[in-house]
Amino acid sequence: QVQLVQSGGGLVQTGGSLRLSCAVSGRRFSDYTMGWFRQAPGKEREFVAQLARDGSMWYQDFVGDRFIISGDSARNTLYLQMNSLKPEDTATYYCSANQDGVDNWGQGTQVTVSS
Repeated sequence: QVQLVQSGGGLVQTGGSLRLSCAVSGRRFSDYTMGWFRQAPGKEREFVAQLARDGSMWYQDFVGDRFIISGDSARNTLYLQMNSLKPEDTATYYCSANQDGVDNWGQGTQVTVSS
């Protein structure tokens, strides 16, 4: 059974940076399609970025070149480096591990960007 424990996040001013971490235990993260999602108050959870098993990366359009998804196999940890943050990036961010159509989720971490 895979477990995902998130860390990082917090309060940052517009234009600032944050790095989210998602520590994977129980299985290797490289066995999964790993991703980041976010959910703002009153809105549905939305896709942010994905790191596929073959190492390819995908981003939602609103990310542009501001966010970078990466993985460290030695630490079995997924990261999301977020730069040039905007107030509209304020949300609870979740990491996910998908295998055979089954999603596993981290506990979520709050990111708040002040204007």
